[in-house]
Amino acid sequence: MNIYSLTDTLIQQRIGDKIRALRLRQNITQVNLASDAQVSLSSVKKIERGQIGSFDSLIRVLRVLGKLDVLQQLVEEEEMSPNEYYEFVNSKKKKSRQRATSVKKTDNDKEESEW
Repeated sequence: MNIYSLTDTLIQQRIGDKIRALRLRQNITQVNLASDAQVSLSSVKKIERGQIGSFDSLIRVLRVLGKLDVLQQLVEEEEMSPNEYYEFVNSKKKKSRQRATSVKKTDNDKEESEW
């Protein structure tokens, strides 16, 4: 199954079905899930019908059901490969501002004044 070929509504319905199945498998009532997740009973019922109106409520429900890890990839920071890190460091070096240098002239370098 290619998730990109599904409509948003169908994706939400499948998520709702999965949450309902998880809740029933864990023998948790909708009332208890709502209470433990600190969301309203109507929010739980809507989520299970695929009417996910609040991302906050969905996160709370997933946390109670022990399935918050499905969002793991969205919250992880991506690590750079060695090549990406090398390019990043070198791009910063190229763009860094050059300071003016003060070169002291020696007596031999001084020009004779016409005055």
